Formats: sequence, structure tokens, C-alpha cells
Amino acid sequence: MGSIQFHYPAVLLAALSGFLIGGLWYSPLLFARVWQREAGLSDDQVTHPPVGRIFALSAVAQLVMAFNLAAFIGARASLGFGLFAGFATGLGWVAMSLGVIYLFEQRSLRLWLINGGYQVVAYTAMGGILGAWT
Repeated sequence: MGSIQFHYPAVLLAALSGFLIGGLWYSPLLFARVWQREAGLSDDQVTHPPVGRIFALSAVAQLVMAFNLAAFIGARASLGFGLFAGFATGLGWVAMSLGVIYLFEQRSLRLWLINGGYQVVAYTAMGGILGAWT
């Protein structure tokens, strides 16, 4: 079994891209108000969150996601394959997994579209970065 080689700057940039896309996706410019309502979060929960914990754990999660996607894509990928692999991962695994959970939790289609859509866009961007930079 061969060893996995990571291009660390690409992985870090991919993780950062997921973090930045999330910041924009869940901002008032895009889906903040609808997401807040559909997620059942109060104004106080949104305006006074435990920011340090949320950002730190989110950054760790983004790094794990980027490393996992980099291992999946491999060291000899291209931009096209990276974009496809990221899109397929975001839609086929993450968004669909959220969909199953949301069905059983009886959450709204709108919340699934917002959260699943973020995952598709973020993973596609991550895959593009990883594929282009290998």
C-alpha cells in the first residue's frame, strides 16, 4: 500500500476556502435570515454565540474535510477532476447524508437546500483548489 502525499499549502487553502464560503453563505448577503428561521435559532443565539469555540472547531473540521478530500482526489489530479470530485462529494455524500437526517428529524426542505447547497459549493471549491494545485 502506497503512502498518501499531501500538498499542505493546497490543503490549507482548501480548508480556508470552505471557511470563507461558509462565512459568505450564512451572512446577511445570502441566507442568514432564512437559515436562522429554518434552523429555529433566536436572535440572541445568532448575535451572541460562543465565537471562539465555534470558529476553532469549525477550522479543525474544515482541515479534516480538506485532508480527507485531498486523500480521495490523490496527488495526480487535475482541476477538472478536482472540481468533479468535490462536487460529487458535496452532493452525493454530504448533502444526501444531511437529507436522510433531515427527513427523520422532519426539518424543512429549505434548510436542507441551504445547508446542503453550502456543502456542494464548498466541496466543489475545495476540490478545484486541490486538483489544480497537485
